[in-house]
Amino acid sequence: MEQLKTYERDGKQKFLTCEKYYIFELLICAAGMMGAYTFNLRGGVFCNAQTANVVLMSLAFGKGQFAQGFYYLIPISAYIAGTAISELLPLKVRKIHFLRWDTYLVGFEMIVLFVIGFLPLSVPVQIVQVAINFICSMQYNTFRQAEGIPMATTFVTNHIRQIGIWLTRALTKNDPAAPPRLWRHLRMVGVFFLGGLVLTLSVPVLQEKSIWLAVLPLLVSFTVMGRADRGDEERLEQKPHGH
Repeated sequence: MEQLKTYERDGKQKFLTCEKYYIFELLICAAGMMGAYTFNLRGGVFCNAQTANVVLMSLAFGKGQFAQGFYYLIPISAYIAGTAISELLPLKVRKIHFLRWDTYLVGFEMIVLFVIGFLPLSVPVQIVQVAINFICSMQYNTFRQAEGIPMATTFVTNHIRQIGIWLTRALTKNDPAAPPRLWRHLRMVGVFFLGGLVLTLSVPVLQEKSIWLAVLPLLVSFTVMGRADRGDEERLEQKPHGH
C-alpha cells in the first residue's frame, strides 16, 4: 500500500494518470480540433469557452437585436450545466468503483463527437454548438492541473499569459523553474494550434466527419486512463490535484 500513497518514498509526488502532462496535451489537441470544427463548419464560432458569446450577446443587445442576444444564453447555459454536472457526477461515479470520472468523461466526449460526425451540415448549427459547449465545459472543469501545474485543456489564453510570466522570470530572475514551465505552456499552445491546423486541412475532404479526428487523441487518453484505473484500482477514491 505504501506505493499508493500520494508521495513516494523518495519524496517525489505521485500523480494520477489523469494528471499526467501528456494526457493534457492529448486533450488540448482534441479541443483545438473542436474549435476549428465549429468555426469552419458549424456557424463560424468557437465553442471552447464563453467569452466570445458574452461579447456577442452584449453587441446584439447594444444594436437592439434582442432575439439574437437572448440566443447566446443557450450556449452559456449549456456551459454552466456541463460544469454543474461535472461537479456532481464524480461523487456518484466513485461509488461504482470501476473507472474514474475523468475516464468516463473522455469516453462520453468520444461518443458525442462520433454522433456529431453523422449530422449533416444542413442540421441547425446550434445543435452542434451547444453539444460541444457542454462537453468542453466538463473537460475544462475536470482536468485542472497537469502534474501540479494549473492548466486549461480547452483554450490557450492562460497558457499564453503563463508564457509571458515564465519568459520574464527566465530572463530577469534566472529562476530554475522557469525554462521547464515555459516549455510546457509553449507545448500546450503548439499542440492546440496543431489540432486546429490538422482539422482545418481535413475539412475539404471529410466535411462534417472531420470531427472524428478529434476522437483519436481522446481515444488514446481513454485507453491509457482506463488501463490505469483497472490496474491501480485502490486509487479510484483519490481526487486529482486542484479539486
